[in-house]
Amino acid sequence: MSNTKFKLNAICMAMLVSSASVYAQQTPANADESDVEVINVTGIRSALSKSASIKQESSGVVDAISAEDIGKLPDTNLAESLQRISGVSIDRANNEGNKVTVRGFGPDFNLVTLNGRQMPNSCALQSAGVSRSFNFREIASESVSGVSVFKTGKANVASGGIGATIDISTAKPFDYDGFKAFASAKGVYDTSVETGSNITPEISGMISQTFADGKFGVLLSASHSERDSGRDRVGTSSGWVRNRANPDGVDASAINSTNNPTGAYWVPWTPEIERFDTERERQNAQLVLQFAPNDRIEATLDYTLSRFEETSYTNKQAFWFDNPTGVADENGTLVNISNVNDELNFWAWERYEKKENDSIGFNLKWQATEALNLSFDIHDSTSHSNPDGQTAETLANLKNPPGSVSLIAADFSGEIPSITVDDSGLPGGAYNPDNIVSDLYQLRGYEMKNNIKQYQFNGKWDNLEDGALAAINFGVMYTDYQVDTYLSERFSFVDIPLDDLGLTFSPLGNFADQFSGASNLFPFIPKYDASRFVDIVKDQGLFLAPDVTTNGVNEETTALYVSFDFRTEFNHYPIDLNVGVRYEDTDVSAYSVQPGIIALNYRHAEELRPFFDTTATAQELDGSYTRILPNLDFSMELTEDVKTRFSYSRTLARAGISAMFPATRIDARPEGPFNASQGNPNLLPITSDNFDISLEWYDNDGSYASVGYFKKFVENFIGAGVEQRAINDVNGNPLRDPSINPRPGCPDSSDTPNPDCLSQASDPIVMFDVSTPDNLQNREVDGWEFNAQYMFADTGFGAVANYTLVDSDEAFDPYDFDQTIALTGLSDSGNLVGFYENEKLQVRVAYNWRDEFLLALGTEPTFTEAYGQWDLSVNYEINETFTVYVDGLNLTDETVRRHGRFDQQLISAEQYGPRFSFGISGKW
Repeated sequence: MSNTKFKLNAICMAMLVSSASVYAQQTPANADESDVEVINVTGIRSALSKSASIKQESSGVVDAISAEDIGKLPDTNLAESLQRISGVSIDRANNEGNKVTVRGFGPDFNLVTLNGRQMPNSCALQSAGVSRSFNFREIASESVSGVSVFKTGKANVASGGIGATIDISTAKPFDYDGFKAFASAKGVYDTSVETGSNITPEISGMISQTFADGKFGVLLSASHSERDSGRDRVGTSSGWVRNRANPDGVDASAINSTNNPTGAYWVPWTPEIERFDTERERQNAQLVLQFAPNDRIEATLDYTLSRFEETSYTNKQAFWFDNPTGVADENGTLVNISNVNDELNFWAWERYEKKENDSIGFNLKWQATEALNLSFDIHDSTSHSNPDGQTAETLANLKNPPGSVSLIAADFSGEIPSITVDDSGLPGGAYNPDNIVSDLYQLRGYEMKNNIKQYQFNGKWDNLEDGALAAINFGVMYTDYQVDTYLSERFSFVDIPLDDLGLTFSPLGNFADQFSGASNLFPFIPKYDASRFVDIVKDQGLFLAPDVTTNGVNEETTALYVSFDFRTEFNHYPIDLNVGVRYEDTDVSAYSVQPGIIALNYRHAEELRPFFDTTATAQELDGSYTRILPNLDFSMELTEDVKTRFSYSRTLARAGISAMFPATRIDARPEGPFNASQGNPNLLPITSDNFDISLEWYDNDGSYASVGYFKKFVENFIGAGVEQRAINDVNGNPLRDPSINPRPGCPDSSDTPNPDCLSQASDPIVMFDVSTPDNLQNREVDGWEFNAQYMFADTGFGAVANYTLVDSDEAFDPYDFDQTIALTGLSDSGNLVGFYENEKLQVRVAYNWRDEFLLALGTEPTFTEAYGQWDLSVNYEINETFTVYVDGLNLTDETVRRHGRFDQQLISAEQYGPRFSFGISGKW
């Protein structure tokens, strides 16, 4: 890592001295190049005009963002630029856009490509799961020249996105005539930082040159960025659980029996506060070589690299409701909860993620005849998380002696909970180190490798004669998609000395002060290192061997397509028509390698742990499917300025990777719940029949207005089918519960299990709730997109406004406890942008808003509440070479709040703070 960082820093610094970069609007490698009009001018107005031109001239529904100048997208983050497009919303992590939702379909329903190529993704954090979705935080916006969002399917565009296919374009040396260069250096000031540097550097550059009368070209781009940040969080762990408490301790008199006839009630596991301090480094680089020996042949060889490393240190103050009592509101939420004779918990976490992404590709274009153009494209791309096997998550917990705190309580009726702790029975109180003992440690995480090999052959025949048929497009694509994961987990309750841990406590100060009720939280938050806790565990000889599971999925897809372009007239109205079909055949194989389960071990009062055999066994499952994906795009020019269009397409999104692992996972506690899960590689893809109709007006100065309606009929939504059944041990016998009638000496947390604490033939059989993903239901989604972009003559002022309404035929019903499928990410959204520019100055103010949406649906749902954010950008051109700029994000310090089934069921309330960047750029 250090060697790579040194090389990239050297490249960037060299570029800052010698200059670097270039800009161009690209089209996807496998898209129709005639769809896009290239405009080589710069500035806010020209970029918006270029995006309007792409939308106007494309077949189907295509939106785009374009760089305003060499190396400058409208926002400092690629996802935050994409959110300005109607129908596109983003998810934020650590106050930064990282994944996108399009027309109500979340990140896993959209395909992201780089120059028309599908890119791999990997993740080290088990809590994040295994996703196909590209994370935009891993690519610097300075290296991107433009992005196209294909909202309707086309035969020649790779499948995988129901919401959209999003293609990121980067520059090539033949996009420019001779020498072009760009360099930028800026500082990022993050107001949330408490530990680390308030100001961190970002440098980037690009240099391009052609030689030998334009027959050979070289382009090199690179960037390096660092960011320190902080985050305050108030919330709960593991969400809210239905009917968990003893009903004798629940006051259910206020429950509305009309809405909630069963009298169901919900209790959280914990109330907690967390402080995150995060350090991140990111490097991007791309080398592109091009060779054109004559006017008919063009060859391109490119190598793209990204390195991403992030470490987050967390301390958490919490308590656990073991035996809660409380008062339920009309929905059944226990808003006032208490627990007598319990303890406080003092947590420390470390999260570490390192990603190495590499892609090498070759493209050959050949104009075989005047009418026939052929191209061949190949790439081999890999994403590798924690390649050295580093632990992704390390956590530790301390506690007061069990039952030593007289009362713990929380009132969830406000924006965040009001906490009550009665520790008067402890000499010196609950925060006295003499009253704190060790509890547990856990280490977990993936080493994951995702490799994609893709081969594409594309052709286009242009009709040089008269006639309605303008062109025939055809091609074949083969994709080999391979994911291998190595999941390692260690978990144990321990009793260790804490003298050398370095435990201290800090007052909260202005912690989460943007939320009402912040003064009623815990008085302190603990400070210690999880890794130091684990070191003490090792010194005491209590460090357990890991439980290891290896999983993998391989998908091989062969696709064939053909499409026809027609250009004609109807009653003197110009008509464009594209008709195409794509055929895909996919074979799936999945494997898991894990030790077999010998018995359940009653190891702790809160844990039934599987006791594994020493020999790992492999399990393999296969699946396959074929799909035919037709499309039809029709557009008519009603006048020179007004166009109407209709599109139909069938698109698909493939099942999530982790849903296909055959491995069986068990999560059991004494007296329940007894949960288990197993994957299903025979899942069918989710398919959607899409209909779009729109009316659009364009002016030659870049102004336009449009209104569009879309309807999607989606089949084979994947949900969790739950079956209650026994799970067999390695000998084929059902697992049994040793905690029901515990034998003397149990539970026993020693490294070598006490045989009396293992399942025995006299113990009752455990009936597990086994969750297996399956294709369960269909859905209908429709919506409206409204767009307006207006340039106020020659004043320099302009404005952009858009709004998207999205709806589904079956919304989430909070009182339907059997609902296993719901569309995550479905929400209305809107943007308002105002700008002014002249020859020297550019100013842009932008507001983005997204309504409440369902973030995740597990046993209980998680909703993200409505969120709006103001951003500002100011650029001043000193001369033709140098420009200075200032950007501000989240100017009004907006916060994020997530809740469960009802508003009072707080999951997470997060505060980040504004972020500013200031710098200088040069172009030559």
